[in-house]
Amino acid sequence: MASGDEEKGKVDLLEDNRIDSGIDSFKSLTKDEHYSKPVHELSPPEDGEVKDKLDSVTEERHDSAYISSSITVDNITDILKTCSAGSQDTESAETPDHNEQEVKNLLTTITDDGDTILHLAVIHEAVQFADWLIELFPKQVLDLQNNLYQTPLHLATYLDLPAVVRRLVDGGASLALQDHDGNTPLHVACEQGRGDCASEMTRNIPPGQLTPVLEAQNWRGVTCLHLATLHRRHRLMKLLIKKGANLNVQEGTSGKSPLHMAVELHDVSAVTLLLNKGANVDAAMFNGCTPLHLAVGRQDATIANLLCQSGADQMIRNMEDETALDLADGNDDILALFPFDDIQISGRSVVGVNF
Repeated sequence: MASGDEEKGKVDLLEDNRIDSGIDSFKSLTKDEHYSKPVHELSPPEDGEVKDKLDSVTEERHDSAYISSSITVDNITDILKTCSAGSQDTESAETPDHNEQEVKNLLTTITDDGDTILHLAVIHEAVQFADWLIELFPKQVLDLQNNLYQTPLHLATYLDLPAVVRRLVDGGASLALQDHDGNTPLHVACEQGRGDCASEMTRNIPPGQLTPVLEAQNWRGVTCLHLATLHRRHRLMKLLIKKGANLNVQEGTSGKSPLHMAVELHDVSAVTLLLNKGANVDAAMFNGCTPLHLAVGRQDATIANLLCQSGADQMIRNMEDETALDLADGNDDILALFPFDDIQISGRSVVGVNF
C-alpha cells in the first residue's frame, strides 16, 4: 500500500499535465538526447483511473494481452531493432521459439506511462516500424490511450506525421477519442496547424461519420472550427467548412461563434471567409452580443463596415439593453456607418431638420 506522500505524487503526476508521459515528455527530447529517468521510476495510475480512461476503447487494457513493463526511452532504439529483426524472423520456419516469444512480449507491452510500442514508435518518428505495427495490430490496439489519454493518432498528428496518420485512419483508428484536454486528433491538428494531417483524417470519411467529430467540444468548450479560427489557421478553416463544419456553432462558455472569435482577433481574412461562406452575421452570444457589438466595442471600423455591408442588424440589443451604436464611444469612423433617420424628437424625425 502506497504512503500518503506516494499517493499525492500520483495525483500530481496525473492531474498536473504530466511531463513524463506521451507527447509532453517528448518535448524535452532532441535527436541526441534521451530521458534521464526511466518510466518504471514513475508512479503508475490507480486501477480505477486506468479503467475510467479506457471506457471509450473496445477492450479495457487490463483485460487485453498487454502487460506492464519497464521500457524506457533510453532503450527504445534497441527495442525497435529487436522487433524489426523479430518480425523478419517470424516469416521464416526456422525462427527459434524463444525469438518469437521475445517479439511477442515486446509487442504486448505497455509502459508504466500507458504507452504501447506503437505509441513509442510514433514518438520517435520510426515511420516504417509504425507502419508495420499498424498492419499487425487489431483496431482496438490502435485506439489504446496512454496516461494522458493520447492515442497513437493524437501523437502522429502532434508530430506532423501525415503518412502515419493516413495508415492509422485507414487501419480504423478512431477520430473521436479525446485526450486529457478533451481534444480529438482533429482538434490537435487545428491547434497545431497540421493541415496535411487534417486532410488525411478527413479525406475518405463519410459526412455522417465526420459530423460528430466536427461538433465535438474539448474541455474548454471549443470545436475544431473554433480552434482553427482562434489560431488563424485559414487553410484549416476552409477544409473544415468544406467538410460540413457548422459555421454558427457556439462554444460552451460564452456562446461565441467562430465569427465572434474572428472579430475579437481583428482577423479581417477570417471574418471575410466566414461571411462569404454564409455565417450568421447576427449570431448572438449568451449575453446577446452580436459580432457587430464586438467590432464596435473594439473600435474596429474596418470589420464593423464588413458586417454592416453583410446586412448586420444595427438595432439588436444585448442583455445590457445596448445596441452596437451605444458602444461606438464617439468613434467618428464607426458612427458614420450608422443611419440616424430613426432618431426622433416629439415623434418627428430629426433628419433634414435645420436647427
